[in-house]
Amino acid sequence: MLNAMKQPRNVSLFKDLSDAEYKELEPYLATSEIKKKETIFSEGEPPEWFYVVLSGKVKITKLSQDGKEIILEVISPTDIFGGVAVIKGFPYPANAVAMEDSEILKISRKNLMRLVDRFPNLMYCMAMQLGDRMKSSYDSLKNIALERVEARIAALLLKLAGKIGKETKEGLVIDMRLTKQDVADMVGTTVETSIRTFSKFKKQELVSEVDGKIVIKDRDGLASFSS
Repeated sequence: MLNAMKQPRNVSLFKDLSDAEYKELEPYLATSEIKKKETIFSEGEPPEWFYVVLSGKVKITKLSQDGKEIILEVISPTDIFGGVAVIKGFPYPANAVAMEDSEILKISRKNLMRLVDRFPNLMYCMAMQLGDRMKSSYDSLKNIALERVEARIAALLLKLAGKIGKETKEGLVIDMRLTKQDVADMVGTTVETSIRTFSKFKKQELVSEVDGKIVIKDRDGLASFSS
């Protein structure tokens, strides 16, 4: 049984649908439980499904020419993924892998094309989310190309905090477990550089770690690195 936070009805993609419209759409929705590190789809596979994260986290990755994994995006609850490939009909351009035990909602490509024709608001919400995702990806690529590593890591932490941060007495907790390797993969650097940067941030009391989660203690101080 899904809890209230995981209910598909609460997904922002469906927020503009009436109860009657959602009831009409509901038979086309399927949910799946995905184990940590399980691959949801691989680059080059045909776009058979459109996905929404209900709980957990999913990373979108590509492999560099030397075989190194690069994390392009972290998909958190209520976010969509696989949308561009499904709508345009080209193979998935990257890999999707669960970062933790997750629950996902999926709609087949055939059914999705029927549904967006039937419910124009659905297409509008998808377009808005995809537009935000493309801007975020562009900003990430620009940072990798132009900014020094400290700035890239600071910007990444602030971005994740904006999406999945929780205020606690220790500070703003990024509500997912991230290894130094994960951070390195997301900003295009080495794990050694990631470790050194975190050590520097900790010495300056900008961040700390609690139970494997990163805590931002000084947002303004961290932002000074990313500006």
